[in-house]
Amino acid sequence: MHIFNTYLTKSKKNIIRTIRTAMIFFICFATNIAFANDRNDTTPFSTQKQALAYLDKQPELQASGQWIKVNPVAFLQNLRKNVENPLSIYEGRSTNFCGYAALSYLPLHNDPLGYVTFMLALYKDGKARYGKEIFEPGSQVKLFAGTLSFKGELDVRPADQVWFLSLADHFKGYLNFIDHHYDPGDENKLWAAVNFSKFNRMIRALFNYKVDAVGSDLFRPGVHDVFEYLSEKIQTGNLALFVNNLDLYKKNHTKLKIGVPTHYIILLAIEETEDGRVAFTYWDYGGRTKQILEKSFLKRIVFGISHITQKTADAK
Repeated sequence: MHIFNTYLTKSKKNIIRTIRTAMIFFICFATNIAFANDRNDTTPFSTQKQALAYLDKQPELQASGQWIKVNPVAFLQNLRKNVENPLSIYEGRSTNFCGYAALSYLPLHNDPLGYVTFMLALYKDGKARYGKEIFEPGSQVKLFAGTLSFKGELDVRPADQVWFLSLADHFKGYLNFIDHHYDPGDENKLWAAVNFSKFNRMIRALFNYKVDAVGSDLFRPGVHDVFEYLSEKIQTGNLALFVNNLDLYKKNHTKLKIGVPTHYIILLAIEETEDGRVAFTYWDYGGRTKQILEKSFLKRIVFGISHITQKTADAK
């Protein structure tokens, strides 16, 4: 009997030891998964040198059976120009591509290899993954990409046509509900429009940035001092602004009418001038622009502010 009780006691100890070991293993396994997920949940980063080296391996890109109107030589030249001069990307005259052009600033500066890898896969196969999204543009988009005309320099940038049309075809917001299917000329209409929440959603889904947004499509952000807010936020990340550009480009900024936001820009620099005004440097329309604005005017034209920061492995 004593031997039997001793056997039971040893068995219980073995069971407890086994359970304890299993629990420790499970905790370590779960912790490793969490750490792995943290490492994977970072913003992709690459260099211009890596992107150009990848493009150098594509000297004889074959014509795509998917994008029949897109010349492969011009396609590669367009990609190379974007990598070498990211600020040159241009949404085209009279289009609604400005939101897509603005968000392109991010991969072209911080992950050009990811951008060109996606674009070449999309060109060759007609579908490709970017971030969390799988793109497979509609037949009309594939048929007419490369044929856009009277859009200024966009006419001779077929890769940008593929990129903008694919983004507009894939991502939808409430402004796009009326027209989901592309027809020639829709690049100028609501089919291609980008509302503020859609703009931020695209950045999160494609590039895995953290986006803190204030403002909306109709109401200005609840920020007391827009100049101070922008001056602070630009120190820690990229800033995309949703603005009323019809007033931004007026020669006389004092004659301001009530409007709505119509355009996305990337803020490059902001500082106060000696006379208390604002030196406002931003990217849009394929280049850098600097304007001197009154602080009150700046507050009136800005409807949306997206503070965009990279996710890192050590971020909490």
